[in-house]
Order: sequence, then structure tokens, then C-alpha cells
Amino acid sequence: MKMKKFGGTEKVVYDLVKPIADEQGYSIWDVSFEKEGAYWYLRVFIDHPDGIDIEDCEKMTRPVNAAVDAADPIAQAYVLEVGSAGLERELNQPWHFEETLGMEVRARAIRPIEGEKEWIGVLTAYDTEQITIQPEDREAPITLALRDLSYVRRYVTVEF
Repeated sequence: MKMKKFGGTEKVVYDLVKPIADEQGYSIWDVSFEKEGAYWYLRVFIDHPDGIDIEDCEKMTRPVNAAVDAADPIAQAYVLEVGSAGLERELNQPWHFEETLGMEVRARAIRPIEGEKEWIGVLTAYDTEQITIQPEDREAPITLALRDLSYVRRYVTVEF
């Protein structure tokens, strides 16, 4: 896994929608522009300290759609989706890791490392090359190279 670098379209859209999100009290967690099957999807993931619900997504969709349509930075047809970053959101920007320090994360390796492929623990350190997490079932923390990981996500335990 590498830290995400916004492509040209993602950066343009981020710059267009960030002032809208700021004005409405949201933050932009991520912007992605990707092809799935025959369709292109422009996804804007928003966040708020109190969480995100469908009304928040609807409140952002209209002005985001208007701003992107007015600027017209995308040549092909696409589907716009504005949604929550989710509880178990992927960490792919340096500030995502900074914001998540001290919280539980799930890290999954591309291939097994010392016989293990997944770890859940508290994120204790990070840099652009590696992360350190403290799993509950280990005395010592484990440091993992980002290049060996397929993803790092927040981890949320739900009790019933």
C-alpha cells in the first residue's frame, strides 16, 4: 500500500468541493474517481465529528454536483456519489494516520508475514514507509512496512 496521491481529476474535484464542505461543517475524507465495469464513479467521502447520515449526504450532493458541473473537469460520463467515509474507513493519507493515532486499526498484508496476514491493534506510530501497532494479544508492538500491506483501516468493535 502506498499513501494515496490524488490524480488530476481527484485533486480538481477536492479543490472544488472542499469550500462547500467547510461551509456546511463537514470535512472531506477522500475523493476517488474510478472505473467499475462500464461506468466511471466520482465518489466524495465526507465526515463530521457527530457522524454522517443520509440527510448529510443529500445536503452535500446538490452543491457538489452543481460545482463539478459548472467547472466541467471530467470529459466522460460518470456517476456522482457523496457518502460517509464509514466507521472502518481506509487510511490512505498522512493526516488519516495522524488523526487515528491511539485508535484501533486493522492492517492486512498482501502476503503472510511471519505466518500472519492480519493484525488488529492500537496505532502507535506511523511515517510514510511504515506503521507500528500494538495488538492486544502481544506484549511487543509490531512494525509493518506499508509496501507489504494491502490496506490499513480503522477498526470498530460493536457490542450487542
